[in-house]
Amino acid sequence: MSAYDRLERRLSQAVDRFERVEARLAAASDGAEIVKLGQEHAELKPLVEAVAAVRAARAEMANLEAMAKDGDREMADLAEEELKDLRERLPELEQTALILLAPKDKDESASAVLEIRAGTGGEEAALFAGDLLRMYQKYAGKRGWKFELEDISETGIGGVKEAVASVTGKGVFGRLKYESGVHRVQRVPETEAGGRIHTSAATVAVLPQPEGDVDVVIDDKDIRIDTMRASGAGGQHVNKTDSAVRITHIPSGIVVISQLKSQHQNRAQAMLMLRTKLYDAERERQASERAAERKGQVGSGDRSERIRTYNFPQGRITDHRINLTLYNLSEVIEGALDPVLDALAAEEQALKLAALERGE
Repeated sequence: MSAYDRLERRLSQAVDRFERVEARLAAASDGAEIVKLGQEHAELKPLVEAVAAVRAARAEMANLEAMAKDGDREMADLAEEELKDLRERLPELEQTALILLAPKDKDESASAVLEIRAGTGGEEAALFAGDLLRMYQKYAGKRGWKFELEDISETGIGGVKEAVASVTGKGVFGRLKYESGVHRVQRVPETEAGGRIHTSAATVAVLPQPEGDVDVVIDDKDIRIDTMRASGAGGQHVNKTDSAVRITHIPSGIVVISQLKSQHQNRAQAMLMLRTKLYDAERERQASERAAERKGQVGSGDRSERIRTYNFPQGRITDHRINLTLYNLSEVIEGALDPVLDALAAEEQALKLAALERGE
């Protein structure tokens, strides 16, 4: 029995729900209800279409099998030929439906805030953090996303102590969420005269930006807003007037800074970043309460774990969560992240489907 067959009941329930939503949508007159039903209809439609494709393929296979058994020699041969093609296509059709059945992160399509910080390794760690920042910027360009650097603290030789960027586009968080964690680099530093290989690290955090009517309440009395002179070694990256804005959320102690635009824009952007951090904190609190994510699961968001090693002498990149090793480091560091992210997404889908089969 295939995984599709084992989950047939859940697939049928989704189809039944879609039909009820469609019927209710045709009769509804309340604007808010129409919007809500419309969203659910749009979410369920791809799954329903995928299930219909599987059922149509299976029905056709049954007809062809009958023809192959009872028809004349010429019809039987034609039926066998078409059956071979359908048998090859059916697992792919079933997998498409199962992927759509798997539960999705409600922030999958959200934009994101990307934070990169140099870790252990001194100046070399800062240089590596800068490499990661440029890698994500190039990847965003390849995906057609908008990449805005909101805050950066640089070192004298081009390294990055820490940087915060806003990445805007469809599905940014769903794609970049796998990047949260400790990234380790092994290479001969530019600052090393003896040619020895050093190991350094940088941390990456990816936070979903709250969308639509997400309720993140920020009371004016709970925040302190300061303006200051933008700073940093970046020269052209920063303003030379008192336009930078720092907002401190007193109850949580969260501090956000935006220093690369006008004061008015900085205030708006800093508030967005604060809402994003508070939203992420609430996500993590709820996840902890549910204890839904098992230790070591892909996409757990545990930022304390080493997730990837970049070995420059061997041109090797290894993602430790799924034991994936590739020898295209020079391409990855230039923004060709898709092979790594595709593998991580596939593993996450497999884990979700396995949980579904277990009835979780």
